[in-house]
Amino acid sequence: MYWYLIGTAAALLTTFGFVPQIIKMRRTKSSRDVSLATLFQFSAGVILWTLYGLHIEDVIIIAANVISFLILSMAIVFYYYYREK
Repeated sequence: MYWYLIGTAAALLTTFGFVPQIIKMRRTKSSRDVSLATLFQFSAGVILWTLYGLHIEDVIIIAANVISFLILSMAIVFYYYYREK
């Protein structure tokens, strides 16, 4: 039970790790300090984690990484929307 709670906490922290960045981009209307390479690297990682979760049939891994990918996709959209022309 203890490890389940640790795993769930880790999934929540990493799943929503880019939300503060999205909030900052929206508030400042700038993506100047955001690394697009990092967003794509994390996106590739969560896609691979999702595939792994599907392989081992782990709902927590699948759900956490699908949500992470959606959040990262939003961050990428904001990156392009708020980039300086």
